[in-house]
Amino acid sequence: MQNEEGQKIVERFFEALFNLKERKVIRGKQTFTRRYGINNRNFWLLEKDKSRDILQLAWLSHLVTDYGVSAEWLLTGNGNMYVKEPPAISGFKNQKHE
Repeated sequence: MQNEEGQKIVERFFEALFNLKERKVIRGKQTFTRRYGINNRNFWLLEKDKSRDILQLAWLSHLVTDYGVSAEWLLTGNGNMYVKEPPAISGFKNQKHE
């Protein structure tokens, strides 16, 4: 079971995903899970119960490296959500994750 701090990280993870969807950078959660080979069931379970201890660090890494989400913000909640503006969906056509 996630401790309180871990649950806050999970909440920020999903907040960043929602924001990327809202900005039309990704189509939705399924786009993210397919791109990175994430088990949809685990993803859904974590979204419904943030106390589950199934968040993979790689999921955070994808947000940081591919979408410009701030690692500091993800882990601590301090600063801005983005260190740079995320690229549009088309910006990922030639990346290995497609």
